[in-house]
Amino acid sequence: MEYVQERVTTLHALTDHRPDAPTDRAAVVVPMTEREYGTLAAERVLSTLETVDPARVIVPLRAAADRAGPFAEWLGEFDLDVETLWCDGPRLASLLEARGLDGERGKGRDVWLALGRALNEEFVVVHDADTKTYSPAFVNRLLFPLGQGYRFSKGYYARVEDGSLYGRLFRLFFRPLVRALGDAAPGRTPDVLEYLSAFRYALAGEFAATSDLVSRLRVQRGWGLEVGTLGEAFGHAGFADSAQVDLGRYEHDHRSVDGPTGLADMSRAVGEATLRAVEDAGVDVDYDGLAERYRDAAETLVDGYATDAAFNGLSYDAADERSQVATYAEALGEPGPDTRLPAWEDAPVDPDEVREAAREDLDAVRGDGATGGIDAVGARPTDDGQAEPAPGED
Repeated sequence: MEYVQERVTTLHALTDHRPDAPTDRAAVVVPMTEREYGTLAAERVLSTLETVDPARVIVPLRAAADRAGPFAEWLGEFDLDVETLWCDGPRLASLLEARGLDGERGKGRDVWLALGRALNEEFVVVHDADTKTYSPAFVNRLLFPLGQGYRFSKGYYARVEDGSLYGRLFRLFFRPLVRALGDAAPGRTPDVLEYLSAFRYALAGEFAATSDLVSRLRVQRGWGLEVGTLGEAFGHAGFADSAQVDLGRYEHDHRSVDGPTGLADMSRAVGEATLRAVEDAGVDVDYDGLAERYRDAAETLVDGYATDAAFNGLSYDAADERSQVATYAEALGEPGPDTRLPAWEDAPVDPDEVREAAREDLDAVRGDGATGGIDAVGARPTDDGQAEPAPGED
């Protein structure tokens, strides 16, 4: 039955119901890059959030200096309490370096900065801005378990688009890796592996948590953000206080396997984050033969996906999927140095200091407010000045 429960409470979208949820007590964090400027997907997300009316929206923005100002102006056009947190300015970089927090810059680092700013609200929601099917029900569904006493919830959805199966990094890398780790464990499967396996889409970028739990999260700097967050949630919420919610139809951009931001590069970060989460939980990982065990598990799953695709009349290239498995196997090995950002409850910097540095950086690239636009925390203009036209997309 579709409404069967996992070891974590699983809430299914059996109807189109939009459940009541404490949106007025939640901050919504929506990481963006300059590529989201003015796109239909991002505009849909923001205009839909207007109808949700959360307490605050925080946009950690990764953008070049000449694009940050126009982006902030655009965000300020929406009827939302938006805080634009520009993550690439020199004052913010100097502040983090002075506090020993410099290092790799990526999506996880941007989200971490925004999470600190979100702690003033009771609940925090995090999701991406590239979905083409954004619904006002998404935030409500993610928050609903928290209103029922859970501390952590994660979204899931089927990645079926254009007549094909997507979600490749989850299907072909993460899931067989966790299975391979479980197969190598002597005796009973460790709880952390049961926890990771219970989530139907562990690499989804959509989650919600209480601000208390958020303050305790150590955050991966890059592409390992999602599974790293799951590992932290296991330690602080566990099975009893975690839930996953069906977000229904959810479409967003796809990545190629190769290239500097492709799935092959992402698999290395995801693999390290997964293995570190397992080790943090006290599991002694047997790295000898891990890649081979992973390939065996993935081959079995590829056969299953091929059958499932045929059952649904979907196209499926088994040879290409096996080629991806071979590529991902090369990413496996012992994790390198731990570069996670500290939990905010232990961080050597204050979120207000982050806000002030980011505000000053944004004011500087906007000519100290000479354009009369929105300030770094989304206040409306106080005069009739117009921002310069935003540069076009690359």
